[in-house]
Amino acid sequence: MQLKSILRCGTLMPLMLVLDMGVAHAQAITPSSEQPDAAQPSVGEDIVVTGSRIRRDPLDQDTPTVVLDQSALAQTGLTSVADILQRLPSAGGGLNSKVNNSGNIGNPPDGGGVGAGSSEIDLRYLGAKRTLVLVDGLRYVAGSSGSGIPSTVDINTIPASQIERIEVLQSGASPLYGSDAIAGVVNIITKSQQRGLQVSAQIGSYRQGDGHTQDYNASYGIKGPTTSIVFGASYVKTEAVRAGDRKISLFPNPGQTSCTDPVGGCSSGAVNGRFLGFFGNLALTHAPINGRPRYDPVNPANSDFRAFTAADRFNFAPFNYILTPSDRYGGFISAKQELTSSINLRVKAVYQRRNSQNQAAFLPLFVGPDGGNGNLLDTISIDATNPYNPFGVTLSAGGPGNPPANYSFVARRLVEAGQRTYTQKVDTMSLTGTLDGSFDVGGHKWYWDVNAVLGLNDAHQLFTGNVNSANLARALGPVANCTGPCVPFNIFGGAGSVTPAMLAYVGFDERDKSSQLLNDYTANLSGELFDLPAGPVGFAIGYEHRYQKADFIPDPVIVAGLGSDIPSDPARGSYNADEIFAEVRVPLLKDKPFFHSLEIDGAVRHSNYSISGSNTSYTGSVAWKPMEDFLLRGSYATGFRAPGLGELFGGRTRFDQPTTDPCSNIPGSPYAGSATVRANCAANGVPTDGSYAEPPGQLPVITSGNVNLKPEKSRSMLFGAVYSPRWARNSGGNLSLEANYYDIRVSNAISAIDANITLNNCALSGNAASCALVKRTANGFVSQINGVLQNIDTIRTRGIDLAINYRTPPTGFGTFGLSANGSYMLEYKLIASNGFLTIDRRGTERGSPDQAYPKIKGNATIDWSLSDFNVSFTGRYVDGVIESQNANPLASRFYGDVQLSYAPSWILDGKVSLTAGVNNVFNQDPPGCISCGLNNFDPTTYDVPGQFGYLRLSYKM
Repeated sequence: MQLKSILRCGTLMPLMLVLDMGVAHAQAITPSSEQPDAAQPSVGEDIVVTGSRIRRDPLDQDTPTVVLDQSALAQTGLTSVADILQRLPSAGGGLNSKVNNSGNIGNPPDGGGVGAGSSEIDLRYLGAKRTLVLVDGLRYVAGSSGSGIPSTVDINTIPASQIERIEVLQSGASPLYGSDAIAGVVNIITKSQQRGLQVSAQIGSYRQGDGHTQDYNASYGIKGPTTSIVFGASYVKTEAVRAGDRKISLFPNPGQTSCTDPVGGCSSGAVNGRFLGFFGNLALTHAPINGRPRYDPVNPANSDFRAFTAADRFNFAPFNYILTPSDRYGGFISAKQELTSSINLRVKAVYQRRNSQNQAAFLPLFVGPDGGNGNLLDTISIDATNPYNPFGVTLSAGGPGNPPANYSFVARRLVEAGQRTYTQKVDTMSLTGTLDGSFDVGGHKWYWDVNAVLGLNDAHQLFTGNVNSANLARALGPVANCTGPCVPFNIFGGAGSVTPAMLAYVGFDERDKSSQLLNDYTANLSGELFDLPAGPVGFAIGYEHRYQKADFIPDPVIVAGLGSDIPSDPARGSYNADEIFAEVRVPLLKDKPFFHSLEIDGAVRHSNYSISGSNTSYTGSVAWKPMEDFLLRGSYATGFRAPGLGELFGGRTRFDQPTTDPCSNIPGSPYAGSATVRANCAANGVPTDGSYAEPPGQLPVITSGNVNLKPEKSRSMLFGAVYSPRWARNSGGNLSLEANYYDIRVSNAISAIDANITLNNCALSGNAASCALVKRTANGFVSQINGVLQNIDTIRTRGIDLAINYRTPPTGFGTFGLSANGSYMLEYKLIASNGFLTIDRRGTERGSPDQAYPKIKGNATIDWSLSDFNVSFTGRYVDGVIESQNANPLASRFYGDVQLSYAPSWILDGKVSLTAGVNNVFNQDPPGCISCGLNNFDPTTYDVPGQFGYLRLSYKM
């Protein structure tokens, strides 16, 4: 049967559809990146597919590959390619538009920066940095958002109108593609030829009337005798979904209805302030606008203060985003010129602009020795001559040259400055040039190509709502020193007491920027060495030279340590990499009893990094067809990942991790229930009188890169089987069954010791090394937890992927299809802290940084096509998990998506189609998560609460 006939049946045989997207899963037979504009081959024609550098019959592909074409992407109704990829059962989520980080929790302790507003793909729950993203088989510049140095590609920087298809190799491939391919490879194939015009326009919205989206794509292709040109543009606009507009995110904890609830979580940074010191633990009874409150310790009735209670705490939760707003626009051009009958020149250029925003509540301004800022704010003394100081004495922060500290901190929610906003402007550009050709030697054809890639990512972030601590110190100090532009600051007067003049002096707009540069040069040669009885021996060899450079430049005020939000140091670094690889494929048997075919494949790559040294990785695989319709395969591979630039050179910064301090004297805490814990906490600096009693909240983790990091190493094994009977294809339909077992082990994994592990090791067992990582103030408050990156972890994960695809032959009632794809996690263990602790992640929710590890995750689609109509229903299932920190169960979720398409044949011969769809048709809310960073659910795993509907009009010439 010819490939054309198979395609008419709606499948790429024997691929399995990954079916919330209608995608094929298993042996990819779509042409791959090395020959992206080749004519559709007949069965038996050799092409290059993702997972090998040697051209082969695509039906004999021996690696598990998922393929998403344009129709598969469109079937989801999503406007983000990364969001689509994150729905794969093998995907563990990753950064996406539902992650509202920046100043909310700071820079996560992975060395990669926030990457706010960008989107990633994480395969096998090993982290996005262990999944390699390629574009047309070549490296692509890493993303950036003005908040650090990520080592991952922002997938949304590639215009959707440029994408022909996406091939996802669900197997380790470092010997073939180099560093970062430990979990797998995502190869985005772009359009290289097209005839005529393709356009689409989509609008969508949540049922609640928010999260409006607009998605417009257009491309046009011209093809001449020796020249092909394709160019196009995309525009996507997504509006915000606010936490205050969803029930699950109204308070800091799921199900919470008030800050007085025992679960806690609301902030000490109260609107009218919290004042802790020799005068007690006070709050304002009312706010004397623009005036100094009264303080009378003898007759409290004459005071404007009373005891601080949980009711005074600030509920910051409804001020966040659940879905961050953004707009992305860009364009591309791809041109091919045949220089001779056997030599081609190809040029591609891409530009993408992203404007995005994150948002947090009003700045929590903490001043004093227990403020936990780690900078000048912790050393500010509030002078007795400050006209708004009601206590009649200087509130001393202690320190050299000052009287002993007599207050703990003053906390004030700076509502007058408005909400904190983090606005990113990111430009991504890529230019690729390729010269390729072929020649004949001894009756065998050989193929060669040389490539050059220049990629640049330039990002700027504007943060509004910050405070210059040097100016604040002057405005709170002796009034005689507050001259010129200085205006005395009223930190005690409650909401509305900070005047525009005060705010103009202490406030500033923070401007940060970052950039990434990639220069990548590759050369490849492949062909057939000689013939064996079972077929020709294939061979490929290649060389790659890569230069990467990145920097992160925070605002000068932040570099000086004078900000009042997340501190950051500048970072800059670069490295060179030189790599050489070779691959060989040997057919051993063909057309023998029980051996329709048998072949082995092997590859080796040697890499030399200017900073992290040399590495050699290798892989070997076996593909055996005991009969034509049944394939058995197995592979073993070693892999590596060189430390990213952010991991190596990242500057000192802070991550505010939601956690519980076991040394806090609150009901039910380890401190309250164990004399051993009390003794260990006292040795770590906690007062023995039990006065330190802070409810759960955010604790400061100090993170930074480490130039002494070594590369990560891995080994992976894969065993699989594919059954695709010819009788099903001969009848005009299709049936395909697939099963794969994977086993991946990562050693020397780069990580920071988890703050919860550090705190518990210190408090529960008195571990000296852990206690040394925790610094406390004189009153017991945690001032910092050391989270510098190290090679400390080993990760082991095993699982089974299952897939089925069935499509009936055409009937009088139309064509029916049933497809399903699932992943079952057998094991996920993290041996952490240099072997000190083994953590079983399987079936758990990690919490901040958010990540669920469900045992079962799957998708299934039923579709029906008749004449001009197509109807589909997609079910998506996520198994239940349990939070690691508190044993809170997160129940399983089943999402349903429906879509109806109509392409009337009486309008331009069916070239115009109208599509309507609803995602989350059953209106499932995500399960409530206590330990998750924001909004009380895991945004890497679950949908935004609410039904999402969309309409799309498209035209294809």
